[in-house]
Amino acid sequence: MSVEYINPSTSAPPRGYSHVVKHGNTVYIAGQVARDRDGKTVGVGDAKAQVDQVFKNLEAALAAAGGNLSHIVKTNIFMTHREDLAAYREVRAKYMSNDNPPVSTLILCSGLADPDFRIEIEAIAIVP
Repeated sequence: MSVEYINPSTSAPPRGYSHVVKHGNTVYIAGQVARDRDGKTVGVGDAKAQVDQVFKNLEAALAAAGGNLSHIVKTNIFMTHREDLAAYREVRAKYMSNDNPPVSTLILCSGLADPDFRIEIEAIAIVP
C-alpha cells in the first residue's frame, strides 16, 4: 500500500510537514489551526471564529483525501483557554454529529505554535 502526502490548495502551505498523509483508507491530519489559505490568523482573540476556521481546515484536508468530517474516528484537541470550551462545543455541533462522535482527547495547554492561536485539532479518519 502506498503512502500519499497531501497539502490542500485551500490551506496555507506547511513548513516542514504535510497537512494530510493517507495510507490505504486511513487519513492522518496534522494539527489544524485558525489560519486561512493565505497563512493569516483568523479570529485573533475570538474563540468561535478560530474554532470555525479550524473545522473549515479539517473539512478541506479530508476533502483532499476523499473524505468528510463524518469519517473522523479520533481527534486530539489542544486549547489554551478553558473558557473557550463552550465556544468549541457550540461550533463543533455545526460541523459534527453527536450520533456517533469520534473518540477524543482534549488537552489544556499554556500555548501553541503562535501565541494568537487558541485551539489546534489533529485527527485520524477512515475514508471509504
